Amino acid sequence: MSSVAIQSVLQQMRALTPAAGAAAPRPDAAAAGGSFGAELRKSLDSISGAQNSAYKQAEAFELGTPGVALNDVMIDLQKANVAFQTGLQVRNRLVAAYQEIMNLPV
Repeated sequence: MSSVAIQSVLQQMRALTPAAGAAAPRPDAAAAGGSFGAELRKSLDSISGAQNSAYKQAEAFELGTPGVALNDVMIDLQKANVAFQTGLQVRNRLVAAYQEIMNLPV
């Protein structure tokens, strides 16, 4: 997996971050010394935050809290699901890239 492909995946994850309800990371964060691991951690934290927020909103709807509409709950749950599925695909690609590197001849 090339550096370009990894950057493409990171850009896709950044695009999902605002949709998941978290603050978008600064585009110059990687240039300012942020490592790949730090970017990955931020993305995972964003996914976790989106899931927690969606589950809390679903629980509030179940309890009959005023001001919580079913359509908002369903949209937030779908956003969290899309973020999770994206994270899962990133993990799969990272594992595939690692395995490909490990199989390179010395």
